[in-house]
Amino acid sequence: MTAARARGTGRDGGTRVAVARAADGRVRVDTAGGLLACRRLPDEDRTVRVALVATEALLLAGDDVRVTVDVGDDLALEVVEVTGTVAYDMQGGSATWAVDVRVGAGGLLVWDALPFVVATGAHVHRTVTVDLAERAGAVLRETVVLGRTGEVGGHLTTTTRAHLADRPLLVETLVVDPAAWADPAVLGGNRCLDTVTVLGARLDGDDLPGADDVPGRDVLQLGRPGTLVRAVGTRAHAGDLAEVVTLARRAATRGRPALGAA
Repeated sequence: MTAARARGTGRDGGTRVAVARAADGRVRVDTAGGLLACRRLPDEDRTVRVALVATEALLLAGDDVRVTVDVGDDLALEVVEVTGTVAYDMQGGSATWAVDVRVGAGGLLVWDALPFVVATGAHVHRTVTVDLAERAGAVLRETVVLGRTGEVGGHLTTTTRAHLADRPLLVETLVVDPAAWADPAVLGGNRCLDTVTVLGARLDGDDLPGADDVPGRDVLQLGRPGTLVRAVGTRAHAGDLAEVVTLARRAATRGRPALGAA
């Protein structure tokens, strides 16, 4: 990759996915593409599914990726990533990746993201803002891989802010870089950090049998309905939390009216 390509061209573009129920009872899905294009997938289990597809090589210096997700009352949306993302060497530059989520009363968002690789020389700021109405829920997965094979990796700052019924639910900022890799209290020599964030519901011991017995896995219960499950590993799938996403989806729909896409 040439220096000019690595520095990017200051590209910006907003992607939007909105799911709402129309006056006639049908569900309307509105999308707008930016650096990530939207592709409607077949519904599953009365859940609207939309894939995000990169329209160009991501992520380069100067890129400003913005994704807005809006889920209407008592509706369910699953965001599907077709490929993972690599943040390339930015040669002194930086890039941003911002996600803004709103879920209406009784709604649910599931976003099982694919690995986000932070190559050596990359400098990325990621933010996720989630606003949940009463009885709403969200299941979000983020897998960060520090460096491609043989690399020490770059620098990622990722911040998550969530509100439930207009009250704070979670504020967390993580810095993932070579210093975090070397710190026994952070990554401890592992280059992969896998996190499932459950908001608006709580995963208890019955939902996660034996979780405390899994090496490299931690479970954190929030002060209000919510759970963080985090695992570290030397490879992207070493601490795989795919089964946690399935369990979290089940927990997030428990006690709510039947979610529907039609």
